[in-house]
Order: sequence, then C-alpha cells, then structure tokens
Amino acid sequence: MNKRILVTVGTTKFDELINTITTNEVLQELNNQGYNELILQIGKTNFQPNCSSRCGFNNIKAFHLNSSLHEVMKSADLIISHAGAGSCLEALELLKPLIIIINDHLMSNHQLELAKQLYKLGYLYYSNCKGLLKLIQIVNLSKLKPYPGDKSKDIASIIDKIMGYSNF
Repeated sequence: MNKRILVTVGTTKFDELINTITTNEVLQELNNQGYNELILQIGKTNFQPNCSSRCGFNNIKAFHLNSSLHEVMKSADLIISHAGAGSCLEALELLKPLIIIINDHLMSNHQLELAKQLYKLGYLYYSNCKGLLKLIQIVNLSKLKPYPGDKSKDIASIIDKIMGYSNF
C-alpha cells in the first residue's frame, strides 16, 4: 500500500525545503514511518530535485504549479508545507496531518507566529529546515487534533492579530 507525502511551497521559491526533504536521511526516516511516495510541488524555481527512486520511495515526482493542487492534497496521507496561510488552511480543512516548515530567510517572519499559534491549538507541528529530520523522528501525528469544520474565520483572526490589524 502506498502512503503519500505532499510537499508544497505554494507559489514561492523555497528550494531549501525541497533540498532538505529529498536528502537520503529525511527520506529514510519518512520511509521508516511507512511512507513510500513523495510528490513535490516546487513553486517558482529553476531547481530540479533528484526524483530518483531511493530510500524506500518507489515514486518521487516534482511539478512547479498545478491548478488542481487541491486534488493532490486530498490524496496525500501527510502534507509538509511552507507556512503560507492558504496552504495551511487548505490542508487543515482537508483534515490532513500537517507539518509546517518555516522559511528562516524571510525578513518579517509572520509565518512563525502563525505556525506557533496553530501548534498551540494542536492542529499541526512546525519546524525549520534544520530541525525537520529531528521533528520527523519524534513527532506523533496521531496526537494532532482534527481541524473542527470550517474555522476559516478563526485562522483569519489569528492572521489579523499577527499582522497588527486587530486584537485577539
């Protein structure tokens, strides 16, 4: 049985995440947890990741952008995503286990604040690229709370607070 991971960077360029997820160490740890298929949505980049079968992954595919990312998300058993609010919200509403990877190179890192708040609520785990392998080794995805229905307004409220638009 195939267990699929979707890694998404949205419309951004986040080559560090794609590089990190395709290291043999990370792939081996993910395979140790039963995953054997990897779909990489690599965004706006010229970087071409190594998609050769290895470390127990019999299927590794990459694409830049896809209008039907929603369908790919629905078919995933785990989503590892950049911390874009849209990607987070879509994965949570699909009730998919979610790991958010913060891009440390962003100037004003509101992504970290969003990830911390959603982590505190029990909906996801988060890390940066440097900590991803360790997180995968210790995380228990079954402890995540299912996202309770359409809570888009709650997420919007969190984002507004982080951006300084309202009081939480």
